[in-house]
Amino acid sequence: MFTDILIIGAGLAGLRAALAIHPQLQVLMITKTPELTTSNSDRAQGGIASVLSPEDNFEGHIKDTLTAGGDLCDSKVVERVIHEGPRRIEELVKWGANFDLNADGAIQLGREGGHQMNRVAHAHGDATGHELVRTLVEKVHEAENIKVWTGAYTVDLLTTEDGCVGALVKSTKYGRIAIWARQTILASGGVGQIYRETTNAVTATGDGMAIALRAGAVLRDMEFMQFHPTVLYVAGSARHLITEAIRGEGAYLIDKNGYRFMYDYDSRGELAPRDVVSRAICRQMIKTDSGNVFLTLKHKNAEMIKARFPGIYSTCQTFGIDITKDPIPVRPGAHYMMGGVQVDECGRTNIKNLYAVGEVSSSGLHGANRLASNSLLEALVYGAAAGETASVAAQEMSNHFQVIPLEYSTQKVAGDVLHLEDIQNALKSLMWRYAAVNRERKRLEEALSTLNKWHTYVLSGSFKSPVGWELQNMLIVATMLVRAALAREETRGCHNRSDFPEMDPQGNYHITFVREESS
Repeated sequence: MFTDILIIGAGLAGLRAALAIHPQLQVLMITKTPELTTSNSDRAQGGIASVLSPEDNFEGHIKDTLTAGGDLCDSKVVERVIHEGPRRIEELVKWGANFDLNADGAIQLGREGGHQMNRVAHAHGDATGHELVRTLVEKVHEAENIKVWTGAYTVDLLTTEDGCVGALVKSTKYGRIAIWARQTILASGGVGQIYRETTNAVTATGDGMAIALRAGAVLRDMEFMQFHPTVLYVAGSARHLITEAIRGEGAYLIDKNGYRFMYDYDSRGELAPRDVVSRAICRQMIKTDSGNVFLTLKHKNAEMIKARFPGIYSTCQTFGIDITKDPIPVRPGAHYMMGGVQVDECGRTNIKNLYAVGEVSSSGLHGANRLASNSLLEALVYGAAAGETASVAAQEMSNHFQVIPLEYSTQKVAGDVLHLEDIQNALKSLMWRYAAVNRERKRLEEALSTLNKWHTYVLSGSFKSPVGWELQNMLIVATMLVRAALAREETRGCHNRSDFPEMDPQGNYHITFVREESS
């Protein structure tokens, strides 16, 4: 298969990148999911942050972002993304996105943790991501130059001394296929599925980061996994995100004794940044010997709550919880990876002709802790930038396509003795026990030792299906996370070392990996 632009992944960043490609160029977007709406983007509840009110200003949004980021944000990136935000939202409205509006027709704005102003636009109460993905999917389907393959798993990138030239793919429709492309954009999402407790879609197995690392790309800031403080915790059920916006509307956090505890940990209470709230919840759970805490909204108007959070209201009802009067059991869960493939201001990686956008990337916007609702904004800004830059680069390249002989090392085939699902479940449990909200050296070293043992018989084998490939990718990114967490001997942003509880004044550096060599 030959194409001008190959986009791997179909979340908000990938969709926006596709729409930025020049209409004379052929785009192939591939996703391992059976449909375009199975992504973390589609699951995003809270909203998209931007300066949309005359009472707000860019300087305030920039300051809040930098403060949350723990002195690791790239200030130039922050300024650029935030200044571009209103234009990208105006673009979405023009394309048919239906944001919630005030009586005067202006976009309704909520507040979330870390924001000093109401600047979070939302849609259908708590279904913002779904609305934005719907809008862009419709635009993609209208574009004659964009072809979409679902059920297409990217096994590895194709690279030469001249850079990335495409990818090896296993498609349910076309079988094993080499896709040759002038420019390739990674938009494959995050890594949340390496944890037992997670808000992420089942697709978030770190594939993009792993294949980029194998190709020679730089991974950066892998220790900075953000844990969302409030994930619905009902034993035996799938985990469901309880958006931060619910605290922005006045929900309290209480422990099993009914005590409102957040002000014991931070003067901002429930609206402190996510890392602060997650750590406070974990400490209160230990203090009260409990497996969870609770969110309560019973002091708020019931009809307003049902109208503002219809998705959460419906989900909780499934478990017999009426959020207008019953406390919601919650605990932290893996939510968003700030680290990823290092990119420049246009989404370019260190590998020629390869880009990365969205959660798979490390752009410098989020630093050590993402400010709430900045991720959808980043996806739009960087998706557009990468698409436009790749278009120009592709048009400057020769029209000549050439199939290049493939070379790869021969690996032993993994035998039937491996129960892949069991190993995957063990990996998730290991990461949750030893490398989640609270970390310390001994437990991280135990985790790394176990991961290295799994390397010997999981990474050395060749698999023939996505189950094996996903496990290998999860093992790679989990190892990079643990190694980075061991190397950063301080507490900064969402990285919490109980044996190094203070922020190191000299710690505003980045930890990077290139293949198996770290720096």
